[in-house]
Amino acid sequence: MIKLLFLLQLIILQTFQVELQVDQDKDNLVKFISDAPIESFEGITSNIDGYIYFEDNVFSNNSELYFEVDLRTIDTGIGLRNRHMRENYLETDKFPFTFFTGKIIENTVNQNNISVIVEGEIFIHGVRQKLQILGEIFDFKDGYKVTTSFEIKLSDFNIDIPKVMFLKLNEVIKLELLFFMKEIKYDQ
Repeated sequence: MIKLLFLLQLIILQTFQVELQVDQDKDNLVKFISDAPIESFEGITSNIDGYIYFEDNVFSNNSELYFEVDLRTIDTGIGLRNRHMRENYLETDKFPFTFFTGKIIENTVNQNNISVIVEGEIFIHGVRQKLQILGEIFDFKDGYKVTTSFEIKLSDFNIDIPKVMFLKLNEVIKLELLFFMKEIKYDQ
């Protein structure tokens, strides 16, 4: 009887762990927007991967997250601009990926979504910077849809832009992300 009570207590105290992973079968979108005086353009890719881990069905409970984007796959719509961006600015031969790692520090359940505040570090061009991001998580068919947008300064990541290029490439780049996640089920 004592063993049975002890086992029941362990089951009750055990936390419910959830892991969501980027759903590669969905239409994910990562967009980099440069709005400079002479030229505005967008670079897009669907090549995002990562996960969110949390406990007890509460996004901010013991959460951990990691997302990465393959910068070699960004397409601006013009081949020469893609090459210059990859070779001259992002140096994707040395730094092929950007990633963000952190945790959800706050979540608010709304009528149609969950608003989250994420705190962590973003890695771009060999430099790590602390960053706090606001995001939205929506129930979506067989998983979740995640959206966020935020800005970064290229100089914060040691990305040098020649003076003449400041008219074509903005120092501040806006990032917009829309991607889908599915729950990972583990056999126990």
